Amino acid sequence: MVLGGGFGGIAAAVALRDQLSPDDEVVLVDRRDEFVMGIRKTWHLLGMSPLAYGTRHLAQLGQRGIRVVKGEITALDPATLTATVDGQPMPADAVVLALGAAHDMTTVPGLAERGFNAWGRDALEHARQAIDDFRGGRAVVGIFGMPHSCPPAPYELALLLADRFEERGIEAEVSIFTPAPISLPIVGAAGCAPLDARLVERGIAFLPGHTATAVEAGKVVCANGAEIPFDLLLAVPRHRVPQLLVDAGLAGADGWVRVDRSTLETGHPAIWAIGDCTAIPLSNGAALPKAGLFAQREGETVAARIAATLRGQPSTTTFDGRGACFLEMGGEEASMISGDFFADPPAVELTAPTHDQRAEKERFEAERLAAWFGG
Repeated sequence: MVLGGGFGGIAAAVALRDQLSPDDEVVLVDRRDEFVMGIRKTWHLLGMSPLAYGTRHLAQLGQRGIRVVKGEITALDPATLTATVDGQPMPADAVVLALGAAHDMTTVPGLAERGFNAWGRDALEHARQAIDDFRGGRAVVGIFGMPHSCPPAPYELALLLADRFEERGIEAEVSIFTPAPISLPIVGAAGCAPLDARLVERGIAFLPGHTATAVEAGKVVCANGAEIPFDLLLAVPRHRVPQLLVDAGLAGADGWVRVDRSTLETGHPAIWAIGDCTAIPLSNGAALPKAGLFAQREGETVAARIAATLRGQPSTTTFDGRGACFLEMGGEEASMISGDFFADPPAVELTAPTHDQRAEKERFEAERLAAWFGG
């Protein structure tokens, strides 16, 4: 049973169905009807390309022999491997946790009232309307908590926002702030150079080391005493582990699900966890980025291990920490953050922006949608 129909959950379910006996049942549970490619959210926000192009009905997975259950997961008993879905118990022989991260706009006073959640799928239309209605002034992209999903994406949003305003002939000052000391800690200060240079080139003010403590009328107040004025505030809210996993004893109240980084085992028999609900520490003190390709590769690793176990064979497949994230730089160009994240220190680089890498991002989406859903 796979709990969660996001990037990692679908990858795990598809790989399990491909590797298990036809007599074994693969069940995917999610509260939504549809899967949406996360990389498409910024395109949708800015009117570049709609969510619908990257949306597929989860029920289509039924054609692959996967049983899809739509419902709200309200409890999980690790001892009996039983999830409660819409009040009904659903037992399993193996459980994959792929529940992602919850977004909390309430941790910074005033944020929910004065800012727009640019990360939550359910809030996208409000943020999109705010961008459409914006007629000039100060547009701020704010990172209100770390870690968050897709670490490069706030900078991508700022750069594409600047492009969008320029295309519309809008006079705007775009800025971005983060509590981190540099833009992309995983690549180090020197490795951030291509991104930092592009921000300067586009006239986007970058404010590192700014931790927001409150949002007041027209300004973000920070712990260092700074005040960041805004006319439009697009927020990356604090991310947290779903409460369900805290209640089940699988995560701390202010933490994430801890897993063996090679096997994705949780320490509870027959329960694995993948994707954004997990925390995998790296040698430099950072954590493995919460990004789609990592969730996919983790899901495929777990599927191979479960399939081997059910066949009575040794589970030898491991997750090696290799992966990549795209970072659109504007002007129809993109860079990639890629490498061996498990190396000591992580051997990760940010490539120079090119048009080919921007095209590769579109191929990345199309290939996975076709592989999972067909067509």
